[in-house]
Amino acid sequence: MFLIIGRTIRASFINFWRNGWLSVAAVSVLVLALFVVGSVFMVGLVANDVLQNVEKKVSISVYFKTDISEEKILENKRDLENIKEISSVEYISKDKALEIFKRDNADEPVIMESLEEIGENPLLASLVIKADNPSQYQAVADYIANASFKDDVGRVNYGKNREIIDRLNGIIFQIKKVGLILVGIFGIVSILIIFNTIRITIYTHRQEIEVMRLVGSSNMFIRLPFIFEGIIYGVIASFIASLIILGTIKFINIYASAVVSSGNLFSFYLANALYVLGLQIIIGSFLGVASSWIAMRKYLKI
Repeated sequence: MFLIIGRTIRASFINFWRNGWLSVAAVSVLVLALFVVGSVFMVGLVANDVLQNVEKKVSISVYFKTDISEEKILENKRDLENIKEISSVEYISKDKALEIFKRDNADEPVIMESLEEIGENPLLASLVIKADNPSQYQAVADYIANASFKDDVGRVNYGKNREIIDRLNGIIFQIKKVGLILVGIFGIVSILIIFNTIRITIYTHRQEIEVMRLVGSSNMFIRLPFIFEGIIYGVIASFIASLIILGTIKFINIYASAVVSSGNLFSFYLANALYVLGLQIIIGSFLGVASSWIAMRKYLKI
């Protein structure tokens, strides 16, 4: 069995080499398709990483009206801590809120001067709520909107956070949608080119195939070289596409590293490179084998 596989793999490499420019054309188009596959997959990983970072920073800040006492706010805090979806509730007093505001705007003299002119603390006391899971924030927001202390609440800032998350999810969906369309187009073109390449290979070796039939070679033994040839197209194109993606990310690394949590897009890619390469090899081999199989069904009557 291993001897048969070894011979058929050797024959497939010989066919690949003999096809010359046809092999180059087939691999080139397949490289484009797999480059799109890898790029879309990487963009999806980066977008998911950004989304997760945003979700980690998301919280619900409930600001209470100025006439609500600290005791009442702390009582509401204890009530919220008993809700299973909530992991933590932090109380931010008016004084602490002012301290944070001054620290964050220390380099903004206009804002600091305006604050001094007001002469009093204009900020509100608040409760900063963290949920166990980002998907639970909407349930927490709904609870706050109908809570017994809702009339004590001045405003809740969750809406903008939800809008950002929804927008990121929309961008990820559109990236995947466009990526699938491009992969589909290049995939069809790749199948057509590999199909014609295998068809020509079958025609070139028609006399050898006849001799193999006469000496009693099995159908599988005759078919295997063409199947392995399709896999070779897919594997070679996968490695070339991965190298192109590697070079592209290396080039844009200094411009785009800030978008990922690690702060280094190149390192982020290397951490996921095996997943990208594996996906490319699977899709590339599938396209190659599918093209070979279609060509064999049509032109190899065995």
